[in-house]
Amino acid sequence: MADQHDDGPDRAHRRPPGVSDATVEALGALSKALETTERARGHLYSFHQLTGTADFQLDEAVDLLRRAGHAEWADKVRAEIVGRNVVPGHWTFQIVEAYDETYHRPFTLLAREAVDRLAGGRDHLYEAELKQRRRGTDRG
Repeated sequence: MADQHDDGPDRAHRRPPGVSDATVEALGALSKALETTERARGHLYSFHQLTGTADFQLDEAVDLLRRAGHAEWADKVRAEIVGRNVVPGHWTFQIVEAYDETYHRPFTLLAREAVDRLAGGRDHLYEAELKQRRRGTDRG
């Protein structure tokens, strides 16, 4: 079986001629920032799903309050919390949509354009070169 560490970066992850160390480092920082927004976006989806789940779980709480003889509290929870917007005028999915439209999509497009124009469309050059340095020059 071949050593899994013997393979170097493929052509798509090798620095094109004329691309400086400073450019590779800058694009690496841009990529890292974009990856952080991907994580933030995932947390927004978690926020959306968890808030929706909690809202549906309130149905059981309302039912149990009513069965326990606390109809006034059941009515209060249903009237004041069930289906309530988390931000005035916005459902959770609208917050996700606004993040995508206002921040995530423009950031993604800008990062793609920067890689295309500054590095010939070759992604993750910083990471590929870092991995090669960590492996050592004798391992390909």
